[in-house]
Amino acid sequence: MKKIGVISMLLVIPILLISCSNEQSLIEIRVAEVTRSIFYAPQYVALELGYFEEEGLEVELQTIAGGDKVMISLLSNNSDIGLVGAETSIYVASQETDDPVINFAQLTQTDGTFLVSREPDDDFSFTDLIGKEFLGQRKGGMPQMVGEFVLRDHGIDPHEDLELIQNIDFANIASSFLSGVGDYVQLFEPTASQFVEDGIGHIVASFGEASGQVPYTVFMAKESFLEAHDQAVLKFTKALYRAQQYVNSAAPDEIAEIVQPFFAETDRALLASSVERYQTQGAYATTPLLEEAAWEHLKVIMDQAGELPADIDYQDLVNTNFAEEVIKD
Repeated sequence: MKKIGVISMLLVIPILLISCSNEQSLIEIRVAEVTRSIFYAPQYVALELGYFEEEGLEVELQTIAGGDKVMISLLSNNSDIGLVGAETSIYVASQETDDPVINFAQLTQTDGTFLVSREPDDDFSFTDLIGKEFLGQRKGGMPQMVGEFVLRDHGIDPHEDLELIQNIDFANIASSFLSGVGDYVQLFEPTASQFVEDGIGHIVASFGEASGQVPYTVFMAKESFLEAHDQAVLKFTKALYRAQQYVNSAAPDEIAEIVQPFFAETDRALLASSVERYQTQGAYATTPLLEEAAWEHLKVIMDQAGELPADIDYQDLVNTNFAEEVIKD
């Protein structure tokens, strides 16, 4: 019996050593997301279902409110990868940096905000905003620029035909509307649906449907990081693509159940309705490939908002190698 015990121990020890070795071999990648939103469902699916771990990666996710703050974290090497609007990479590149921030994998392909009104309006038109208070997003950010683009597309001058409020921090926009600021507000899910459920407001329009495809939220990293850790980035993109395919085909309630741990205070049914809303309008990118047409549309939106600091070519700030490789496989 003692011999059997010794043999059993000898068999177990190598297994434990292999397990420890595998854990130690995981490559740590620090990801900074610009906000916590169901809009980023594929990222949370990849985390929760272990897709990154299966690629040998340990992803440390942190939420840093504000695109400018995410970029500071990237540039100061406090983060390896940022999840933020592609416009931020243009802002950095326009300052002629020696180590530009490069977009390598797209997560969302439309605007993710919805127009919420205080009063119900079954016959809404964007012209209803004329003369009203519109609580928009931060100046120079994608939500605000897309919002202005849509208003102009409907013949409205956002700075002349209505009272545009855009001096409130992103984190305080919802609470400001709740306290009585604005007749209309621009909100992401699930906050928009939560306001509807609570009787605070009514969703009357989708900025994503009204503005077309744009590289709204993209994974990006400094060029030096992509060059030094190309295999890790490839594995990261592969896990992401797998999650994108899952989200593109799975039922909303199934996705909501998976990502629930990231939204502990949000009702699962509300999460599911938010996922369904994004799926319906094609908000989630089905592949990580950022197309040139979407990049050019982004620059048009920025230019109209007066926020395009330089006309930077697609090839200069977009690396499609990783996305093309995983899609090919």
